[in-house]
Amino acid sequence: MNIIDIARLAGVSKSTVSRYLNDGYVSEESRKKIQEVIDKTGFVPSTYGKTLRTKKTNLIGVILPKISSETISKIVGGISEEISNDDYNIILGNTDLNIEKEIEYLNIFRNKNVDGVIFVATIITERHLEIIKQMKVPIVIVGQNIEGYPCVYHSDYEAAYEMTNYLIENNHKKIAYIGTNDEDISTGINRKNGFINCLKDNSIICDKSLIKNANFSQQYGYEMTRELLKINKDIDAIFCATYTMSLGVLSYLREHNIKVPDEISLCAIGDSKFSNLITPSITTVQYFYKESGIKSTKMLLDILSGRCKKENLESIKLGYNFLKRDSVRHK
Repeated sequence: MNIIDIARLAGVSKSTVSRYLNDGYVSEESRKKIQEVIDKTGFVPSTYGKTLRTKKTNLIGVILPKISSETISKIVGGISEEISNDDYNIILGNTDLNIEKEIEYLNIFRNKNVDGVIFVATIITERHLEIIKQMKVPIVIVGQNIEGYPCVYHSDYEAAYEMTNYLIENNHKKIAYIGTNDEDISTGINRKNGFINCLKDNSIICDKSLIKNANFSQQYGYEMTRELLKINKDIDAIFCATYTMSLGVLSYLREHNIKVPDEISLCAIGDSKFSNLITPSITTVQYFYKESGIKSTKMLLDILSGRCKKENLESIKLGYNFLKRDSVRHK
């Protein structure tokens, strides 16, 4: 069954059927005839053929660092919610924090295999930037702030600064920091700089031996805590760049009978739906990850619909909630 058959059964021309399938003008009488035939025959128009004619795929590519992450699932939830209001579908590309896979997906998507791209980014290298510059479709970046491109990102510096200040206000002097890779500007550099600058602004010497870099895992939080307490037994607080790492810290402290917060306070950036099940509940900064998915999708749809030009879109910096729980000792 093809459009020639549909035209014959409906008693209209092939071009009329083609216009109908591509949302062109067709009289109401012809529309009814064509739709009746389609309903009776179960005809499904060729998406590929329509793509060739309209130059549109009605697909949005979404590149994700780790689909199993609770954070990423919230972002995808926001994207899916917003996309459901429009005539688009999404293709998910999961990279498992593998830069080569990210590059591969960017290459796949850049030549109009999709209408637009949402890139949930961690590390942005020169190779990433080179491909992004060559994109033939619009792209919106989530999680990093890249000049010249529409981005939705978080207040990483401000959140880390406020958390550090909260520890200082509660009379903590020996604060250790477990961060992430410095190649990740937002999570690695901006959060660490917020921590360091708050110490300086409060006339506290920044002891570089109390700053450790790890990856995002719970296991690394555990191992970095062991290293830190070997170096300095006087640590009175540990601040983690991610919530997942703080769970590893808590696990180590429990195993070694170190009481939180009586002996060492613990805090982190990020949160979990299971946070209230942890004892003590960890003081955190909560980001609006679902909102970042919604806003990035709105930005992309505005570009695709022609409602807004890419160069006129301003990047969006989202705020946060400061959740004071039970893991920080009060003065």
